[in-house]
Amino acid sequence: MRVFLELTYDGTRYHGWQRQPKAITVQEVLEDAMARLFGGPCPVMGCGRTDAGVHARYYVAHAELPLDAVGARVSTLEEAVLKLNGMLPVDIAILDIQEVGEKAHARFDAVERGYIYLLHGEKDPFLEGKSTRIRGELDVDAIQKACAFLVQQGDFASFCKSGSDQKTTLCDVREARWEQTGPSQWQFTIVADRFLRNMVRAIVGTLLEVGMGRRSPEDIPQIMAAKDRSAAGKSAAGCGLYLHHVKYPSDVFQPRGPEYL
Repeated sequence: MRVFLELTYDGTRYHGWQRQPKAITVQEVLEDAMARLFGGPCPVMGCGRTDAGVHARYYVAHAELPLDAVGARVSTLEEAVLKLNGMLPVDIAILDIQEVGEKAHARFDAVERGYIYLLHGEKDPFLEGKSTRIRGELDVDAIQKACAFLVQQGDFASFCKSGSDQKTTLCDVREARWEQTGPSQWQFTIVADRFLRNMVRAIVGTLLEVGMGRRSPEDIPQIMAAKDRSAAGKSAAGCGLYLHHVKYPSDVFQPRGPEYL
């Protein structure tokens, strides 16, 4: 039985989503809990990678459950949600599990993904690890002008981590905006069909340079034309980044959990 899992997690103490040999990851913790519940290995494929310290307000993964999983181990998938949430640590929560077609794929069938990045200026212990603190004033108007250059179907190689094994660096960025959400607090939102490794953090780091007057908004087209990671700014920290939503064709998957949390 193939299922899609909707989940949310605080990535602070994890070395990203993807299982690694010498570091704790979200995938490892989830797979271990599922193996205990269902009585055997349950490999999980996520909708994409998240880096160390990065969070997911909404994440989708698929897994192949044993044929007798529902009936022998749990009576319903709703019961599986309850039991897994009881087994998982407090920083990972399952929103829903539902059966899908045998070829449905959490990563390759996704048609849109959205991220947000949170920043703050004043020291706040309650934002530590959940938002990135910045020093100095920001020219938000300049950042907004720079964001407009990002909304395009284009080559985002300059914002891709060097050495990544991406088959293509073309992305369709459909939305990019910067807004103030409170006193000395800001949020960057970006939506695209796909994202490259480290892409959002590299974009945020570059936009911060624009906001601090180190670059102009008109530098963005030149940065993209270079197709060189060294042309863009330093990547922003992982703690401010959240995967926010993932969309699928309705005939592949219709989420029951909240799309935007």
